[in-house]
Amino acid sequence: MNNPTYENVHNQFKLNGFHLDKDDLCRVAYSFIKEGEEFEKPVGDFLLDWFDNSDSIEMMTSGTTGIPKIITVSKQAMVNSALATGDFFDLTPGDRALHCIPIKYVAGKMMLVRAMILGFDLEFVAPSLNPLENVDGNFDFVAIVPLQAQHSLKELKRVKKIIIGGAKINTILEKQLLKLPVHVYETYGMTETITHIAAKRVGDKAFKVLPNVTISYDDDKCLVIHAPRISDDIIYTNDIVELVNENQFVFLGRKDNVINSGGIKLIPEIIEDKLAGRIEGNYFITSKEDKKLGHKVVLVIEGEKQPIDESIFDVLDKYEKPKEVLFVKQFKETNTGKLIRKESLQPE
Repeated sequence: MNNPTYENVHNQFKLNGFHLDKDDLCRVAYSFIKEGEEFEKPVGDFLLDWFDNSDSIEMMTSGTTGIPKIITVSKQAMVNSALATGDFFDLTPGDRALHCIPIKYVAGKMMLVRAMILGFDLEFVAPSLNPLENVDGNFDFVAIVPLQAQHSLKELKRVKKIIIGGAKINTILEKQLLKLPVHVYETYGMTETITHIAAKRVGDKAFKVLPNVTISYDDDKCLVIHAPRISDDIIYTNDIVELVNENQFVFLGRKDNVINSGGIKLIPEIIEDKLAGRIEGNYFITSKEDKKLGHKVVLVIEGEKQPIDESIFDVLDKYEKPKEVLFVKQFKETNTGKLIRKESLQPE
C-alpha cells in the first residue's frame, strides 16, 4: 500500500481471526460500546474517533515533559509513526501480533493503528500481567510494559519480536530477558512523539532513532527531537543524553532528578546503574537538603529496615556515595510500572 492515510485499512488486517474493513470496524466499534467487555468499550470509542470526519484525535500526555495535558494529534502523523515502526522492526503484512495494552494510553492506540495500517493478524485480549497466558500459538510482534514482561517470562519465547516501553527496564529484568531466544527491544518515546521514536536491543547502551527522525541536544544536554512526519514542532525533552551521532543516543537520566551536591552535579540514574546487582530488591537515588552541601545524596530502598554493608558503595565516586539510607515499605508506581520518586518518599 503506497502512502496509506488514516482512512485506509490494509486488506490483510484481521481482528481476532476475522478480515475486517473500515465499515466492519465501525460496526464492531458500536457492538463493543453497547455490549462489549469493560476493556472493549474504550476500543469502540477510539475506532469511531479514528474513522470520523476529523483529521486529528485528542490524547492526554503522560506528563513526561511537563504537567499532563490534552494534546491534539494528527491522524496522518499516527499513520506515519506506524509506517516507521514497520520499517524499523521489519514487520510485514500478515504478521501475527498481540494487543494487550489499555487503549487509553498512546501505546494501546498505536498498536491498533499499526495493525490496521501494516496489515497485522491481530489478537485482542484484556490487558493483564501475563497477557500470553490464555492465548494459543506464536506471535511475530508484541508490545508490553516491563511489569507484563516480568510476569510473562515463561511465555515470551513464543514471540519473535517484543518491544517494551512505558517505564525503564531494570537490571534484573534485563538479565532475564537476555536469556530468551527472541529479539527484545526497549523503546524510547512519549505521547508527544506518538509512542516510540527510538529503540535499542535489550543489553545495548545506545538507542537508535526510527526512520525520518533526527536528534540533537540543548545547552543542558537534554534531548531535542526532530520528527517532521510526526510533529510539526521540534520536541524538547527533560532527558539528559549522550549523543553518539544524529541517529543514536545514550539515555543518562532526567534533568529534574539531577542533584547539586557541594557544587557537583550528579545524575541519580547513573548512580543507580552503578549499584545494579549490589542491592537486593528495588531502590533509587534521591537527595535531601543539607546545610553543608546544599543537597546530600540519599539511597532509598524498598522493604523493611536492614543493615547495609558499606562495601556496596565501593563502585561509586566520592561525591556519589549516599550520606543516608532510607527504607520505604512500598514504592509508588504508575500503571505502566514507572517509579514515582517524590510520592514514594511521602510518609504512609
